[in-house]
Amino acid sequence: MNTKVWLLIFPFLIALTSEGQINPVGDPEIGVVEHLDEYLPTDIYITGEDSKTVVLTDLIDKPTIINYVYYRCPGICSPLMEGLANVMDKSDLVPGVDYQVITISFDPTETIDLGIRKKTNYLNLVNKREQIAQGWHFFVSDSASIAKGTHAVGFNYKRTGNDFIHAASVMVISPDGKITRYLNGLYFLPFEFKMSIIEASKGQSGPTINKILQFCYSYDPVGRTYVLNVTKVAGILILFIAMVIFLTLIFKPKKKPA
Repeated sequence: MNTKVWLLIFPFLIALTSEGQINPVGDPEIGVVEHLDEYLPTDIYITGEDSKTVVLTDLIDKPTIINYVYYRCPGICSPLMEGLANVMDKSDLVPGVDYQVITISFDPTETIDLGIRKKTNYLNLVNKREQIAQGWHFFVSDSASIAKGTHAVGFNYKRTGNDFIHAASVMVISPDGKITRYLNGLYFLPFEFKMSIIEASKGQSGPTINKILQFCYSYDPVGRTYVLNVTKVAGILILFIAMVIFLTLIFKPKKKPA
């Protein structure tokens, strides 16, 4: 490829890579920073449906999906947990046997009663009610353990009045407490869900397949939902079309003089 072509392509590549960067340098105020291959701390305390306080890592003896929410959330927490319930219902893996889900409130003022009511609501949405009930556990925690746990998995959120602004993401943990995968968004592909659990059982970490969706969608704190970022998508399309036009002009065969 000659120098002229590189001079045309190089600005396009720079623009594309800079626009497509999901996690900026340093921790963002709100969002998820992936901590793949890092291990959960062994001093995170959570209180379960039986009102007993336990160490989080003591519960992890199989592939485990952890999701931080708050039970009063008027926004994306409910769709996120509905998405979890839906994919658990569709999966041929058995919750409580092949894997488990641990939902933890990051609001230290919430009580486990709220968590139990939420669990009942989501169990009413599924067909495999008994299986999912055995494999999906709800917890609350104290402020110190919440801070330690959310920091360990890279889950960053911000309080706004009585509510919080936060991302929608779940973390997949191996039986020895290692973070192996992040599943971001409100809905989960059954194939990706199953593969993340199988890989976690082997201690294998994997990239986040749907990062392109993170790039295309941005969180709207007013509407409390994810919306298509038209500016980013349009910008990339324009750059791509410009790239195609430039390459067409460069490599188009010249007509021979008659």
